[in-house]
Amino acid sequence: MNVHGLTQKEAEERLKRDGLNEVPEPKFNFWKEFAGKLWNLSAWILEGALLLECALGKWIQSFFVLLMLLFAAYNGATQKKKSRKVLSDISHELTPVVAVERDERWIKLDSKYLVKGDLISLKRGDVLAADAELVEGALRLDESSITGESKQIAKQKGDQAFAGTTVMSGQALARVIAVGVNSRSGQTINLINNSAAPGHLQQLLTKIIYYLCLLDGVLTLILIIAALIRGENILEMLPFLAMMFIASIPVAMPSTFALSNSFEATRLSKEGVLTSDLTGIQDAANLNLLLLDKTGTITENKTAVSSFSNLTGQADADVLPLIGAAADLRNQSVIDQAILSYLQKRDLPAAPADSFSPFTSDRGYSMAECQGKTIKLGSFKQLAKLDPEAAIKASQVDFTQGRSVAAVIDDKLAGVFITQDKVRPDSKTALAELVKRGIKPIMLTGDNKRTAEVVAKQVALKGQVISISDFNEQTDVKNLAGIADVLPEDKLAMVKHFQELGYIVGMTGDGVNDSPALKQAEVGIAVANAADVAKRSGKMVLLDDGLMPIVKILDAGHRVYQRMTTWSLTKLARTAELTMLLTFSYLVFGYLPMALNAMVIYTIMNNMVTMMIGTDKTQISYQPENWDMGKLAKISFSLAAAWTAIGFAFVAGLGQLGVSHGQTGTMVYVFLVMSAMMIVLITRTRGFFWQSAPSKPVALVQTADILLTCLLALLGIAMPAISLKELLTTLFSAFLAAVLINLVYQPLMKEH
Repeated sequence: MNVHGLTQKEAEERLKRDGLNEVPEPKFNFWKEFAGKLWNLSAWILEGALLLECALGKWIQSFFVLLMLLFAAYNGATQKKKSRKVLSDISHELTPVVAVERDERWIKLDSKYLVKGDLISLKRGDVLAADAELVEGALRLDESSITGESKQIAKQKGDQAFAGTTVMSGQALARVIAVGVNSRSGQTINLINNSAAPGHLQQLLTKIIYYLCLLDGVLTLILIIAALIRGENILEMLPFLAMMFIASIPVAMPSTFALSNSFEATRLSKEGVLTSDLTGIQDAANLNLLLLDKTGTITENKTAVSSFSNLTGQADADVLPLIGAAADLRNQSVIDQAILSYLQKRDLPAAPADSFSPFTSDRGYSMAECQGKTIKLGSFKQLAKLDPEAAIKASQVDFTQGRSVAAVIDDKLAGVFITQDKVRPDSKTALAELVKRGIKPIMLTGDNKRTAEVVAKQVALKGQVISISDFNEQTDVKNLAGIADVLPEDKLAMVKHFQELGYIVGMTGDGVNDSPALKQAEVGIAVANAADVAKRSGKMVLLDDGLMPIVKILDAGHRVYQRMTTWSLTKLARTAELTMLLTFSYLVFGYLPMALNAMVIYTIMNNMVTMMIGTDKTQISYQPENWDMGKLAKISFSLAAAWTAIGFAFVAGLGQLGVSHGQTGTMVYVFLVMSAMMIVLITRTRGFFWQSAPSKPVALVQTADILLTCLLALLGIAMPAISLKELLTTLFSAFLAAVLINLVYQPLMKEH
C-alpha cells in the first residue's frame, strides 16, 4: 500500500480548524408543530364544535372549547419536542465507528472526529460518515439516502463517495475530502429509523376510538329522536351533542404515547439499549418468538483457534505465514483476529501480501497473492470444491468440535482451522428467563448442525436442531431449538414465515444481510458489534453483549403495554359512562343533568390525568400480552354500566330530595370527575385500588383535579354553586361506589 493517512498531530490541528464532523440538527420549530396539531381529525371536530358554539352565541362554552383545542395542540407539540430530544440524544450515541489510519497505524475512531485528509477503510455494511475519494479498491454503493434511487452505483479509484451512502459490496481505501456541513449531504449520519407505520398497540387503540365514536353516534341519534318526539328545540341540543363527541376525542392519546415511549427509551438508554424506533418498545410486550444469532449473542464472539490441521506435508512454520497473508489486516473479522492471534502465539508473523481481496459472503473466502502463490481463506464447504482430494485430506479432521475455516494454496487444500466461540456465562440464565416469559427462542447459526447441537445443549435450549435445508412449512416450531447452516439471506424468509404463522417476531443480527430481517421483525435488535447498516435497520441497538439486555427490552414493553391498557380501559369506561348517564337521564327525567360548561371542564381535566398515565408505576407481566378486544370491551363497559347505574340512582335520589336541576348538574359534574379519577385507580392494577399507589405525577394531577373541581363547585364558577354538605355527599357517594365496584370487578381485572 503506497498511500498513507495523516499523523495524529495533523489530524488534531485540522480538527481544531474545521471542527467536528457533524452538523447541528435543524432546530425544532415548536410553532410549526403547534400549527400542524390544529390540522387533523381530532382538531377538526373541536374546531367544528367551536364554530357551532359561536354561531349559537355560547361564548363561555366557546372559550372552553378553544382552550381545549389550544391545549391539545400545545401539549402535542411539547411532547413531540421531548420525544425528538430523547431520540436525538440517543442518535448521537449511535455515531458510526470508522477504521482510520493515523501515524501509519490503523485504529477505530468515532466518525465525528474524522477530518479532511484522513485515510479510511471501507467495507460492506459501512455507512459513510463523510465525503471521500477512493484511492484503492472498488465499491458498490446504495445512494438512495441522497438520490432517492435504490439502484447500486459502482465506484472505482478516483470516484467520489458521499456521506450517508451505504457500502453494499467491495472494499476500498478512501481519502476524506469533506466533512460536516461541507459534505454533499450536509448532515451527519443519523441512525434513527423513524417508522412510518404505527405499532400494533397504537392500531388497536385507534380502533377503540372508532367504537367510542360509534357509541356516541347511536346515543346522539337516540337523543335527537327523543327531542323531536317531545317537540324540543334541536338547536338547543346541538352544543351537548357536540360535547359528547368531543369527550370521545383522544386528545391525550398522542401525548400519552409519546410520554410513555420516551420515558422508556430514556430508561433503556441508561441500561445499555438504544431505541431507534419507538414502536419497537410497544411491540416488545407482545413478543412471543425470538430468533437469535449464535455468534455474539449466545456466544462471546471471541473466537479462538482450538486446533489446526496441516494437510500439506510441509512444516507449520512454512504454511501458516502464507495462510496469514489471506487474513484481513485492515478490517479484521473475528475469524481474522482468531487466526492472526493463533499465528502470534506461535511466533509466526503473517507474510506480507502482494495483493489482497477481502472476504465476501457471496464468494465465501478472502484471497491473497503472496510469494507467487494464491492463498484463499474461508468456508470449507466453498473451498473444498476447488480440490478434488479435499474430502480425503480432511477425513481425520473432527468438524464437530467447532466452526471450520479452510485454507487453500494454489487450489490445493492446505489446512483446516477449528475455531470455537465461548458460550457467555449469562446465556443459559437469560434464555431460561425468556422461556419463563413465554417466549420461544430459536438459535440461528451458519455453523453445521453438529456444532449447533453442542451449543444448544450447553445453554439448555429445548427441542431439536435442524439444518436450514430441512426447514419448511411443516416444521414444528414448538419443538425447534435451532437452525443450522443458515445464510444471512435466509433470515428474512424465516421472519416472514413466522409472522405468517401469527407470531410477533424478535430478531437479533449484526451483518449487512441481516438488515432486511431486522427491518421486517416487529422487534429488530442490532447487537453491539453490528454493522452500521444493521444498526440503522433495527429498532433497538444493544450497547452490551449477550442476552440480558433483551430482558430489559421486554420489561420496557410490558410497562408501556400496561400504561396504555389503563389508558384504553379508562377512556372507554369514563366516556361510555358520561354519554350513557346523560342520555338515559334525558330520556327518563327530561333534562341533561350537567351544565355545558362543566362538561367541557370535565373533558379537559380527564385528559390531563390520562396523559400522566404515561409515567405511572406498573407491574411487569411475565407472559406475552395479547390484546383481546372482547375482554377489553367487557371490562370497560361493565365498569361503565356499573358507574352509570349508580350515577343514575344518584340523579334520581337528588330529584326525590327536590334538588334543583342546576345544582344537580353541578353535583353530577363532581360525581363524574370523581368517578373518572377512581376508574384510573381501579384499572391501573389487578388488585384493589387502595393496595397500589400511582406514580407521583398521576397522584398530583388527580389531587389537583379534585381540588379544582371542589373549588369550582363551591364558588359556582362556570356552574351553579352547591353547599359544602352537598359537595361532601357527592364525594362520599363516588368513593363508596368505587369501593363497591372494585370489590365486584377485582376478580375480572385480575384475570386480565
